[in-house]
Amino acid sequence: MNPFISTVDFVKRQEQGESGAGKLLDLLADPYRSQLSQSSIFASLGTSIGFTLLLALGFSLLRPYNSVVYSPKLKIADEKHAPPPMGKGMLAWVGPVLKTKEQDLVDLIGLDATVFLRVLRMCRNMFLAITVLGCGILIPVNLSKGQKFSQSNAVSLVTPVNTFGSANWGMAICAWLFNIILAAYLWWNYRAVLRLRRQYYDSPEYKASLHARTLMINDIPKDFRSDEGIGRLIDEVVPTSSFSRTAIARNVKELPELIEQHNQTVRDLEKFLAKYLKDPNNLPPRRPVCKPSKDDPNWGSYPKGQKLDAIEYLTQRIKELEIEIKEVRTTVDMRNPLPYGFASYEQIEEAHSIAFAAKKKHPQGTSIVLAPRPNDIIWKNMPLSKAQRRTRRIVNNLWVTLLTLVWIAPNAMISIFLVNLANLGLVWHGFNDSLAAHTSWWSIVQGVLSPALTSLVYLILPIIFRRLAIRAGDTTKTARERHVAGKLYTFFVFNFLIVFSVFSTIWTFVTSVIKQTANGTEAWAAIKSADFAESLFISLCDISPFWITWLLQRNLGAAVDLAQLWTLVYSFCARKWSHPTPREMIELTAPPAFDYASYYNYFLFYTTVALCYATLQPLVLPACALYFALDVYLKKYLILYIFITKTESGGMFWRMFYNRMIFAAILSNLVVFLAVWVHGDGGHMEAYAVIPLPFLMLAFKWYCKTTFDDKIHYYMTRAGMKDHEASRTKIFDGKRDRLASRFGHPALYRPLITPMVHARAQNILASVYGGRLTDSNIPGSGESGSVSGYSDTFALNLMQEGRPGQPKTALGVPGFEIVPENRLDFEYYKGRQEFGDEHGGSGGIYGRAEDIIRTDTPGSSTVWGSDSRPGTPAMHHPVPKRDYTGASAVSFDAQGDIGVGGHHNPIYGHRNDSQTGLVHDAADMPLASPPIMVNRTREQSLERRAPGFLGGGPQGYGGLPQHEEDADPMSYDYFRTRRQPRDL
Repeated sequence: MNPFISTVDFVKRQEQGESGAGKLLDLLADPYRSQLSQSSIFASLGTSIGFTLLLALGFSLLRPYNSVVYSPKLKIADEKHAPPPMGKGMLAWVGPVLKTKEQDLVDLIGLDATVFLRVLRMCRNMFLAITVLGCGILIPVNLSKGQKFSQSNAVSLVTPVNTFGSANWGMAICAWLFNIILAAYLWWNYRAVLRLRRQYYDSPEYKASLHARTLMINDIPKDFRSDEGIGRLIDEVVPTSSFSRTAIARNVKELPELIEQHNQTVRDLEKFLAKYLKDPNNLPPRRPVCKPSKDDPNWGSYPKGQKLDAIEYLTQRIKELEIEIKEVRTTVDMRNPLPYGFASYEQIEEAHSIAFAAKKKHPQGTSIVLAPRPNDIIWKNMPLSKAQRRTRRIVNNLWVTLLTLVWIAPNAMISIFLVNLANLGLVWHGFNDSLAAHTSWWSIVQGVLSPALTSLVYLILPIIFRRLAIRAGDTTKTARERHVAGKLYTFFVFNFLIVFSVFSTIWTFVTSVIKQTANGTEAWAAIKSADFAESLFISLCDISPFWITWLLQRNLGAAVDLAQLWTLVYSFCARKWSHPTPREMIELTAPPAFDYASYYNYFLFYTTVALCYATLQPLVLPACALYFALDVYLKKYLILYIFITKTESGGMFWRMFYNRMIFAAILSNLVVFLAVWVHGDGGHMEAYAVIPLPFLMLAFKWYCKTTFDDKIHYYMTRAGMKDHEASRTKIFDGKRDRLASRFGHPALYRPLITPMVHARAQNILASVYGGRLTDSNIPGSGESGSVSGYSDTFALNLMQEGRPGQPKTALGVPGFEIVPENRLDFEYYKGRQEFGDEHGGSGGIYGRAEDIIRTDTPGSSTVWGSDSRPGTPAMHHPVPKRDYTGASAVSFDAQGDIGVGGHHNPIYGHRNDSQTGLVHDAADMPLASPPIMVNRTREQSLERRAPGFLGGGPQGYGGLPQHEEDADPMSYDYFRTRRQPRDL
């Protein structure tokens, strides 16, 4: 008989006199019993393997005919980062996955993904070794020494629940062996991560990138918030350092919010146009309407509930935002400097040695660290003070703690009622009648609701923790992801492992003590008679079969990831039944970003569960080993051909993973201590033998930290002798090292997006849209000039092919980007910042620069052509075209980052970059650039002057010249550039 139907019949036969509250208390005493009673290990193993093979077969059949979903990187990655080609056969994907080695993976997928796959292999090998030892020692001991009872089954016989006395030395010995194996694998892989990290430092791309030799200074006092002040702060740490290029940050105020509103308004307009113009030959009789935005300054002037013509309103709103953005950008030089800045050095070794020297020093209360990639910075958190970050961290931790504790009750309710709806009928008689009348329907709901709700929680939790991490003041996206992974792990371990395992024991213990004290027993006597330790140990052994089935079902989850079911279903539904905009269609074909935080959390949680239950239920070990053995190859395919790393951290997730593996080992040692204390011999010698293990693991953590961490984080900890011959290389050309532009706030130079419309609506568009008459995607247009005003971001007008001197004219409607049907593919837009930044473009896999090389610079706009939105400032003089020749050892990405060719200038001879590249030039977008003031008054105070720099040029820190030297007068471009006057 169907167990669901029989349970419903049982509910109907319950006596009406029993209260619902009493039944609820009985259910709370063991809220997870339904999961255990309905689970079968062999059924779980069969369904897991069966559905996994079925999904793998479906994937193999669909893969050759759906490359957009199953191998997007084959199509869009550049030659260096493209994965190995695959054939059309069903199993053609297996060969490249097996044959691609780790050394090749570093270039193909980056260091973060390579370290992730190494972690997977480590877990697989580690659990295979632990499985052999654990099952080989514990199962024979428990079978031979354990007491037999009539109600015992095969699964309970392999647990130590009925094993007493000296036979439990097997658990103590296994605890030592497991810790040794875990420590050995962690040590071996720590060394491997160090080796990969050193190779990463020695790569041409890293050596040629700007962030590799740049320092980030935070919490700068007001008296030092200048380019000169940054140099003085660094001199307090290393007085003998060479002169650096410095740039103090400027306050952009509301500019990022305005750009975000503009982008969202453009997307809203695109959605209305896509729906309204889906059939240009048969327009709807009514134009689309919308409510005014609450961000609109005129929002209060509209009658409440009034709806406006969506096309006209959003068009006007875009115009207003563009005008406001222009005005804010022209006044950015009048804003106060912010408490952070950057300093760039000519040599990577010097920058890293200064960062290492400043690790424990905080001159004037500042923090000097290696600069992250510019695209990794969370700019809105950079101006926060120490006190603000500390307060935000405290508040964030309180929210996380509150969420973790509050989830206990919903977690128990889900386990009681959603897993078995008949339990809900025990306390709600009205629902019980519905169960009896519609048994089949509620059986379906029961089978779908609980997994769906659990999966929804898994999807929402990372989003919640990311937002909390941003509010906590994290300054980089990669640090935020590591913190999210750590908090997710804490949440999972507490709610889904600890609470799940000990809830019923604690509930029974508390209720027993309360009943005994109510009957007159003393509290301490009641606590002793309840024997909490014995009850907890038995409860852990009884619940252990659930974790076997749960780990076996993880294989099905890995197969679902491989099949990309959600992506297939969502993409099909979006194309078939909705009205996606051209922008959304392009984004559907882009490779998705890999969620490192969630997957690291899953692996850590599976590992923690397996280690904690390894001695209580040895069968969890082969279940966990099976999952990792399968997922090694599935995740390798996903990362090779489907997913990209959105923001590369250089393998810095390793330390987060390592620390939590140490915690998992210590937690497992506590479980072993509990088991051998309860069931060991009378002298508790087995328990005493386990006590040193947690302390040894902490000592091992300290050893690895002192041995490896500095070498992983810093290219060099001590500055060596400077090689002047090696440093005078053309790739370190000062004219390409625009520090303030590269590390300036993106809102200062990021081009505004343009509405995209399908080509089929091109003819009818002019009659329904009354937008701007200039197109910011056309070089030389007024809007183009308003987007960027840096002196290093000029782009020449595109010329007609075969007609020199004749500007290229735009096709379609001004103010719009017309997208043909055959170009609704991410491949054509991967060089565009608005698309590439969200899909790993800044990581270099599409051939773009690894560090920021803005799409409005000649270096990029001339390469990417009309798809790369130019930003030629109006009424500026052009600058020489940049040459990309002369550095064969450096990839195109790195050349775009630091520049090639030109004349070498000493690092101390460069101009003040935050003034000329960020302040003055950012303020003169619609007008000609004002002359740079060179007659600045030198600081006369000896206390404020740089140590050792008592003479020198007419301006800049230490009196040294800050402007660039003129180019070679023999150069063709010499007379085409604008040169600043000098003091004579």
